[in-house]
Amino acid sequence: MSKFPVGVIGVGHLGSLHAKMLAGISSVELVGVSDIDFSRTETVAKEVGVKAFESLDELLVHVKAVTIATPTSTHFAIASKVIEKRIHAFIEKPITSSVEEAEGLIRLARKHNVKIQVGHIERFNPALLALEQYELKPMFVESHRLAQFNPRGTDVAVVLDLMIHDIDIILSLVQSPVEKIDANGVAVISDTIDIANARLQFENGCVANVTASRISQKKMRKMRLFQRDAYISLDFSEGLAEIYRLTDGSGKAGSSAMMLGHIDSGKVKKTIVYEQPEMKEVNALKYELELFVGAILHDTKPVVTAEEATLALRIAHDIMEKINRQKLAL
Repeated sequence: MSKFPVGVIGVGHLGSLHAKMLAGISSVELVGVSDIDFSRTETVAKEVGVKAFESLDELLVHVKAVTIATPTSTHFAIASKVIEKRIHAFIEKPITSSVEEAEGLIRLARKHNVKIQVGHIERFNPALLALEQYELKPMFVESHRLAQFNPRGTDVAVVLDLMIHDIDIILSLVQSPVEKIDANGVAVISDTIDIANARLQFENGCVANVTASRISQKKMRKMRLFQRDAYISLDFSEGLAEIYRLTDGSGKAGSSAMMLGHIDSGKVKKTIVYEQPEMKEVNALKYELELFVGAILHDTKPVVTAEEATLALRIAHDIMEKINRQKLAL
């Protein structure tokens, strides 16, 4: 069986990782890489043992799918050209700069029967994957995504750079339309928002309190989920999930469960159980790229669709609009 030909567009820090991961996927033939900085293209091409293409058009002749890891402001123009040639696209998050551009790509992809998957990599974090066997119906969510300052990401607000990861995860878990947004944010050391907090209220009653900062002294990527009879803690940095939940007292809580105590009030005796689901040994970037190629080969729905990424982008822009309105009101 012949391998599936894929190329990488944009080989900065993240794009070079794309190239290395794709080169290690058995079903993929990494045809080559392309970047506006040809010296960078040559360097990465040499590292992974593929061809360095001087132009995007030249690369597209030889592939059936690409990953796009260029600056967000270029996503729409590059992805449009790719899709019009009926080439499938994996686009790093955020999908585009604006919701209008994202909707344009969705229409174009439907017209040409092309698949788009968006690189919301935290969906494939071992901490979240460990919860696949559990029924998640959070009614309160609290997340903190704090990073030390890095000038590389300051071309976009922290909402699009960091917070959008948690927005995407929360939307995928809650599965209810957002009814109301309250938000605050400040530009501290760049020209865009460096620290932001948003409160999302969903139609089903769930509330999410989301904080993101890129001027923190210490890194933190944590999320806590509260639902009926369960509290779930996720540490994305460690890939760790912890669950505290109530059972009906039968003791059937799984072999890895630790009994912490009992609640005797009420008609039914409850047992408090602590579980630490087994961590999946997975490279999140390689896994999402494998799933992208698999969706093409088996003609299935991508794991993170353009529609889902567009919804996360819309909420992110609504948050930034709320913050900007507050600035004007001061």
